[in-house]
Amino acid sequence: MSALRFRRPLLNCVKEYRYVSTGLPQEDQYSYTPQYPPILDISHEKVAAKKKEAEYEAIKAVKTVEEKQIKLNMSKYYGFKCYMLLEEYIPYNNLELIQHVTRTHLIRDENLPNFYNGIDVSSLLTAVKNDIEETILIEMDQCRQKVDLHKVQLNIGERENIVSSALSKQINRIIINSMSKHYSHIDSAQVDFNPRIESLWFAGGMDPPENIKRCKRGQEWRKNEVDAPTNRAMNYIGTASVALRSNKPLRPILSLSESENPDFIVPRFKLDPRTVGTANQFRHIANIPGFWPGDPNQFGLLSYHQRGHHLTRHYKDPEDNLRAIDRQGILSSFAWLNSQANFLGFTTFNDVTYPLLTQTIITNGQLWSFFVYQLNTVLIHSKHIEDNPQRNICWTTPVLKLYEGIVDGKLVGFNDQVLQNLLKFYANVPEERLGVEMRPYLSKEEKVCGDYQDDDQRQWLEREYKHLVSNRPRHALDYEIYAWEKIYKIDHETKFLDKKRRPFEYGIKPWNRKLDERLPRYIPRVHRPHLPRWKGRYAKEYFP
Repeated sequence: MSALRFRRPLLNCVKEYRYVSTGLPQEDQYSYTPQYPPILDISHEKVAAKKKEAEYEAIKAVKTVEEKQIKLNMSKYYGFKCYMLLEEYIPYNNLELIQHVTRTHLIRDENLPNFYNGIDVSSLLTAVKNDIEETILIEMDQCRQKVDLHKVQLNIGERENIVSSALSKQINRIIINSMSKHYSHIDSAQVDFNPRIESLWFAGGMDPPENIKRCKRGQEWRKNEVDAPTNRAMNYIGTASVALRSNKPLRPILSLSESENPDFIVPRFKLDPRTVGTANQFRHIANIPGFWPGDPNQFGLLSYHQRGHHLTRHYKDPEDNLRAIDRQGILSSFAWLNSQANFLGFTTFNDVTYPLLTQTIITNGQLWSFFVYQLNTVLIHSKHIEDNPQRNICWTTPVLKLYEGIVDGKLVGFNDQVLQNLLKFYANVPEERLGVEMRPYLSKEEKVCGDYQDDDQRQWLEREYKHLVSNRPRHALDYEIYAWEKIYKIDHETKFLDKKRRPFEYGIKPWNRKLDERLPRYIPRVHRPHLPRWKGRYAKEYFP
């Protein structure tokens, strides 16, 4: 018989531990007041808020403009559900919604703000008045002849837009030629024709939709949040007939502390934006102020916008038509400044540290509306809709007539005050902000992806960024729940005996896919001859 072998009992296996104490200075061993660690609130609301703040800080720490925009899109592969705010579509009774989501206080006055009283343009008025009168007569006649000659079928709004666009460009040319020798900022300004202007930001304070309420009711720890306001992604898409940009910002009219005045009242709009005719669509976050990152002229001076779409509105209320003009001026000004702020390193989650100013003109050649908009904050989401003391301010004039009509080939009733307002916009000189860090959230070395030395990284970032802001649809369509599944399996649960085959029946949400959850670009074998067959198949990616 072979002898049995027993293992040594574990109790006999005793390890020897040595504890080494380090000496502390006498003054650090004791304290007169007890030192307690901080007590953390581990409720669902506080944990979620802390996680969001960490995400916002991570976005702030990203180096370049393009990487910040990619970082904003990281959480949604198929894009965000956006409420579309289009410049050429103004639903009825839409002004309060726009003031709420842009946090704007509107000041209506017969004249421009007092800031413009110190700008003297009387000598310029006599120099350009005759040329502008002649241009109006020529352009209106030529545009009508061109449309009639080609027999183009256009509605009344499209015809007016053609005339106003041509007039805006010619009036801008005359004023620049006359003022460039007296004002250096006009001579060096960049002029854009029909630039693409797109902006996206998050606004809070609105009642949640029914599907969000239903989702929270099904989670025990979120039942007390059922009626809590939710954030909405607001997406503006528009253009300008003419836009002028400078390498220096315009001087602010108010300081940031003055913008905290509680007398600047902003209307609250708590309903779903769809109740006032705002449609939604899935889109990626894109902020385009009419140029690409890295352009030296990053600050808007003024922009011309058309108003032909007001003639095709189905609403015959004169008061609402005037409010629609204010809505267009506020929205186009805020969106242009917000996209510029994104190119300076700020985002909808990281507020601007200094005010930005722009000047907006809405005209058809005869009717003119002037807007001066100062952007003081872009922090409008979640709790900031209540706690943020800063407001954006918009000054506007009523609709003014440049002339009363055309009689016997001459303008009748020319209004010099309208032309003076226009010239004052051009004569407003931008200045350098002394002692202000203009791009505090961008890297000192690399502010745009073109500053990177690595060719692969630079090309990858530019390709990925421009693909995102193009908002082309993905090659693989978004996951779809069919109508009968929504009715019988989700809303009423009458198909509980059917076999579970779909991801949503197992609690899987395919639409929550992240931006980097994909296969990188494949590198063919012929382009990696010095590597083993199983290595280097996929290109390196540079997600922030």
